[in-house]
Amino acid sequence: MTILFLFLLGAAAVVLLWTYSIKRKRQALLSTTLTEDQRNIILDEVPLIRKLPRAYGAQLEGKVSLFLDQVEFIGCNGLEVTEEMQLSIAAQACLLVVNSPQWYDTLRTILIYPGAFKSRQQISDGYVVTEQEIVRTGESWARGPVVLSWEHSERGAQNHTDGQNVVLHEFAHQLDNLSGHTDGAPVMNPGQSLARWAQVFTSAYDIHVGHVESGRPTVIDAYGAEGPEEYFAVVVEMFFENPSRLVQEEPDVYHQLSELFQLNPLDWE
Repeated sequence: MTILFLFLLGAAAVVLLWTYSIKRKRQALLSTTLTEDQRNIILDEVPLIRKLPRAYGAQLEGKVSLFLDQVEFIGCNGLEVTEEMQLSIAAQACLLVVNSPQWYDTLRTILIYPGAFKSRQQISDGYVVTEQEIVRTGESWARGPVVLSWEHSERGAQNHTDGQNVVLHEFAHQLDNLSGHTDGAPVMNPGQSLARWAQVFTSAYDIHVGHVESGRPTVIDAYGAEGPEEYFAVVVEMFFENPSRLVQEEPDVYHQLSELFQLNPLDWE
């Protein structure tokens, strides 16, 4: 009994020491500043970051440092991953959480293709399940990985006012999934009402679907009508890249996203 107790006590001590070590490393990374070269690369690759208020600069750099330490970037189809690619993707992913307590805890891998890639998708029709190949520019899996086309990622980052950004889109899905389901209802911030979120987003999504199905032109990307999770991802793209259009079209959606991210990109313009 004594030996067993000492063994369990020792195991608990090891776990506590390991947990403490992880926390210390995390805090050290969050306090790390980027080099001047890294900052310049991010500003060149992701012009949107130039608009970010200086008050968030240190937070962004620390989270980029943590992200780069946590995530492995793997090139596919012969692509050689460069520092520019890593910093571009990391900066955009961290922009979503620059002033938020949320984090990509389970993400460990990002796969990067040179361009659009083929992905297999299962489609259910009653008891019949078929599989088909779909050409994609990005893909997000629960708990990772994230898969990206570099051609489209680079283009989306450079054109930072059109509301089209595949990196922001796929990382919005990653945040959405932190609730346990990718359904357009991410984990709310303390004090933010999930009931109010559901009311606003359900109403806006239904209106958007109606417009798309009737062939009416929409300010919000028509792809958002594919499901609540896609609607959330496309309005996140607009929130950061074209906030004035989003607030004109759906002011309540903008307000909910502002609460979620604890940011107000309207002030950046």
